[in-house]
Formats: sequence, C-alpha cells, structure tokens
Amino acid sequence: MKIALIDSGIGLLPATAAVRRLRPDADLVISSDPDGMPWGPRTPADLTQRALLAAEAAAALGPDALIVACNTASVHSLSTLRARLEPQLPVIGTVPAIKPAAAGGGPVAIWATPATTGSPYQRGLIRDFANGVDVTEVPCPGLADAVEQADESAIDRAVAAAAALTPPEVTTVVLGCTHYELVAERIRAALQQPGAQPLVFHGSAGAVAAQALRRIDVPARPDAEPTGSLTVLLSGREGALPGAALHYAEGRLLGQLSTAR
Repeated sequence: MKIALIDSGIGLLPATAAVRRLRPDADLVISSDPDGMPWGPRTPADLTQRALLAAEAAAALGPDALIVACNTASVHSLSTLRARLEPQLPVIGTVPAIKPAAAGGGPVAIWATPATTGSPYQRGLIRDFANGVDVTEVPCPGLADAVEQADESAIDRAVAAAAALTPPEVTTVVLGCTHYELVAERIRAALQQPGAQPLVFHGSAGAVAAQALRRIDVPARPDAEPTGSLTVLLSGREGALPGAALHYAEGRLLGQLSTAR
C-alpha cells in the first residue's frame, strides 16, 4: 500500500504523520513544491498548475491514494485534480474542520491563510455547517511561511497578530491551514484565557488520513509492522526531508523512516 501527499511545503507533515500512525506499514510519498512555494499568494489558475505538477510527480510512483494536504489547494484545485486523476487514483482534499467545530456550539474562530479566509469555499462551509453559530474568520498573514522556515520569532509575531484578532470568548478553534497544526500548542498558549475552560482545537490531519484509508477500503492498523518507507519529491526531484521539517515532532517521526529506492 502506498499513500501520496502533496503541498507546497511542509504543511503536509501532520497528515503524513497521521497516515504513518494509522498504517505503519504503508509506503509514503510526499511531493512538495519548493520551486513554486508559497502557493497561497498565487492566482487560482497558477496555484492549480503547481498542484497538478506536484500531484502528477507523485502519481508517477503508483500510489493507491493521493491526499491534497493543503487547504488553499483544496479550495482552488481539488476539482481539477480529481478530473485529471480519478477514478484511477482517488484524490482526498483537506477541508477546514468547521462542521465538527460548530457542533460544539461555539463561539468558533477559524484561523486560515488570507487566501482561504473569506473565500466563497470557506464561507460556504460556514453557511452549510455553522448556521446559527458565532464564527470569526481570522486571517493569519505570514504564519504559514514562518512555520515553513521554522522561524521562531516570525512564528511568535504571526501568532500574536492573529491572536489579537480572535475574540477572547472563543471556545473552539479551527486550524484552517495544515501548517498551523505544526504549532498548535503555541497557538493554544496565545489564545487560552486564564480561568477559562481549555480551548477545543480542530485540525484536519487525522480525519484526512482516515478518509484516505476509507477511499481505498483499507482498515486502520496502528499495530502493523512498521515497514513503510518514505519517498520525498521536491518539485518532482527525489530528495530528502527539508531541515526545517525536523524542527517539528511530525517531521522527526518521518525522518526515522527508510528512504524508498
């Protein structure tokens, strides 16, 4: 079994690590795009072209499923990727976890990139799944880039700026960019109000990994023999995990895997 994931950069680490935990025997292909990153500021057409290149590079290695481990790419490119690759290759998108977050009643804050915040796609999810719930969309300029570079001071500044836009009465936070899951505890520390109930956070990595297995009718087996390998593609070229990936627990987990040849 082989599962591939794409993103512009290391935002794919949380979902990749989630697949690894569910199926330690799965071979993993991660296809990022250092030549074209970041994808967020690109036009939808340009972003879609970059995502297609990353997806086709991964598809050439014969995976059983492809995860688009990027909220912005899923917003703008998922239909094109599915039209190009399905039904031969199931394509699983990453959707902000607004539905489960809203089920708790809120108030809810959705932290996302400026490209996703306010998009018709995200507004549609809010309309469909959070009707009647107090939802605040919080743009987080610079946070994904800071996480990508593992730039501690830039992460702190971007988190503080987004926290200042988040109402203090929020009880639930949706991490609407896959990069943000790598610094979830730092976001929690910036938002948690003294004396308040612990904030509830909703990421997408676990749900996306589980959906990929469902799409190919494979059960989760966390106790499987950890025989899975890792292939890293960097704008289509085979390479190694970027040094910044090893700054995060998810990257260190994947760094322990053998490289496929």
